[in-house]
Amino acid sequence: QLRFVESGGGLVQPGGSLRLSCAASEWTSDFYAIGWFRQAPGKEREGVSCISPSDGSTWYADSVKARFTISRANAGDTVYLQMNSLKPEDTAVYYCIRAGCPEGMTASLFDSTVWGQGTLVTVSS
Repeated sequence: QLRFVESGGGLVQPGGSLRLSCAASEWTSDFYAIGWFRQAPGKEREGVSCISPSDGSTWYADSVKARFTISRANAGDTVYLQMNSLKPEDTAVYYCIRAGCPEGMTASLFDSTVWGQGTLVTVSS
């Protein structure tokens, strides 16, 4: 099963920026839609953004529109989530998985085994 490794999280002040990376556990020539999800303390996991392989179309949750940008490296094996104007409510563990975009952007669709370690983003002064 193809798995992904998230990185780039950290502690940032409100209004700051971070760029998260999502890399495939093994190189593959197959292009696939990737979705970013997040889970804040005490809350359910939610879809944040996704990117489709064919035309590069994207989707964003309303809470992150105009602040987050998802993109894909030219080689296709890494997906980035640029997060600007971060708010305390963006604090969460962020995960990336293969997911239909946008039809697959509901966390409850997935078995618990698909989720990796995630990367922690903490927005605090």
